[in-house]
Order: sequence, then C-alpha cells, then structure tokens
Amino acid sequence: MFDSILALAAALRAFLRSRSDTALEILALRQQLAVLKRKRPRLQLNRRDRFFWTTLRRFWSGWADALVIVQPATVVGWHRTGFRLYWRWRSRPRGGRPKISEEIRGLIRRLAEENPDWGAPKIHGELQKLGFVISERTVGRYLRRLLRRGDPGKRWLAFLRNHREAIVALDFFTVPTIAFKLLYCFFIIEHGRRKILHVGVTRHPSADWVVQQLRETFAEANPYRYVIFDHDTKFDESVRVFLKATGFNAKRTSVQAPWQNGTAERWVGSCRREMLDHIIALNERHLLRLLQDYVRYYHQDRIHDSLGKDTPASRSVEAKPDDKATVISLERLGGLHHRYTWRRAA
Repeated sequence: MFDSILALAAALRAFLRSRSDTALEILALRQQLAVLKRKRPRLQLNRRDRFFWTTLRRFWSGWADALVIVQPATVVGWHRTGFRLYWRWRSRPRGGRPKISEEIRGLIRRLAEENPDWGAPKIHGELQKLGFVISERTVGRYLRRLLRRGDPGKRWLAFLRNHREAIVALDFFTVPTIAFKLLYCFFIIEHGRRKILHVGVTRHPSADWVVQQLRETFAEANPYRYVIFDHDTKFDESVRVFLKATGFNAKRTSVQAPWQNGTAERWVGSCRREMLDHIIALNERHLLRLLQDYVRYYHQDRIHDSLGKDTPASRSVEAKPDDKATVISLERLGGLHHRYTWRRAA
C-alpha cells in the first residue's frame, strides 16, 4: 500500500517538471528495468499490480508502449480472467427450488427397484399418497440417474410363487455305494405342496431313461403346466419334445444358478441331511427302497415351515382322546425319525 502511494506521488510530481527532465527520468527508469529483467527474467506480480494494469488499459490507449515487465497479452488475459470471475459472482445461486431430501430420494430408489415397470407418474402418485410434496418432473429426472432398475432374480421368484400350483421340477443327484460306485437318483417334485411325484435310481442315466420316467409319472392328464430343469446333458432335445407333447412349458434355468430351482435343491439337501448321510447304499434296489421310505415319511409325517407347519399330504391335528391318553412315538426310517401320536389308555 505504501509503495502505491509513493508511485502516485511520483506521478503527480512529473506533471510539475519540465518535459526534458521527465524524458531523462523515463530513460533512466527504463534502463534500470532492463537490468532488473536480465537479473530476474520472470517477475512475481501480486493482485494490486494486475489491477493497476487492467485499469490503466481501460483509460490509456498507449499503455502497451510503456509496458516492459510483462507482455501485453498477459494483461489481456488478466482482464478476461477478471471478467469471468465477475460474472461467476453475478451468476451465483440465490435460493431457487429446494433440493429433495435424502428420505424422498431413498423412497424413489426403493419404489423403482421393487417395481421395475413403474414410471415417474406411478411413483409420483404413490409418493403423493404418502404425503410427500414433490413434482412428477423431479421424480422423472431422478429416475434417469438409476442405471439399472429391478432385480431379475426377484422376477423369477415372483413367477415361481404365482404359478407354484402348476410347476414341477426335475433334477438328479448322486449317491456313492459301498463299492465306491455312483448311483444317480432322479426325482420330480411339485411346487404347490412340495410333493414328490416320482423317484428313480439308475447306474446309467440317459435321455431315454429320463423320458421313460416322465412317461410313467405323467401317463394321464395332470394340472401342471410348467417344468423346470437345469442344463444337464441328460435333459436333451428328446426330453424337451416329450414335455411339449405332454402339454408342458419347459423352463431351463440359467447356467450355474441352482437357486432358480430352489425347491428341488432344498429337497436334495433335506434328503441328504435326514437320511442319506446316515446310510451306506448297497445297490440300486437298496437305495430305491430307502428313498421310497423317505418319501412316505416326507409326505405323511415331516413338518414343513413353508406349508404352515403342515405336511405335503395334509396331516391333521389330533385331539387328545381322553384324560388318560399318552403320547407314543412311531419309528420312521429305521429309527432315524419319529412320529408322535396319542394312544388311548388301556
């Protein structure tokens, strides 16, 4: 600040001197500037220096002839930078439309994910029914930011729930024998009541064998319309042709997606935990007998959480016949499991 005052005083003094003295002083100052530039080619200028030259440029047409320390283009650049900063300041936001809250953004995202087919009008209407004040245009603008809407897995699960009475599933699983051979177990399960419609065992599975099992199971008209199976090579084109001729709409699951055939996979897990992990299969006949025993236990005795604590064959609630009746246990699967019932007093 003090340097600026001294420069202003020197400028006023120049108006009171003769022109020859002023010219000589200018010559001396320019020589000193030339020496200073040789010593320090790039000078450091502060904001006051830039303001001085940009202001002088507006009021004096010969400013470029007197400029030595920097190029005239540099001063022009300073002026344009100041112009941008000025209009950025003038264009700063001063209120405007309020931003939507995080709660509303979360609800828009949730409604869009749970209902992939809903557009901005439906989501906007649902938000209005919840008491939120927001425009439909704002909802639509936020929806465009969501790259992916909905989960294909949820749609598949919705399909299974909505058609469970008309769906059956096919699958294989293996069981080792006492001689370290593999036996292939084939089963058909319905989705509605989790009933096992068929179970078979073989050492040499093939597409023809699968077709024969299907022919035995669906020999007559049935209420099922959809059948689910995986990419096992045993489910080849001949199996698909037979299913189509029987009136089924075949649905093959995705590769490495066992959850899409979850009902069948869960039954395999239950069968292993509750029976197969506790026995050693001797041969095909032995394993088939055990599987048939397990299916009877599974249908008539085993309680299912998904069926409301009921069995696939609808086990009725037993009332206590008299005050002296006692509870007895009935062995199932050679004593691996039990069923309990009332027995009247003797």
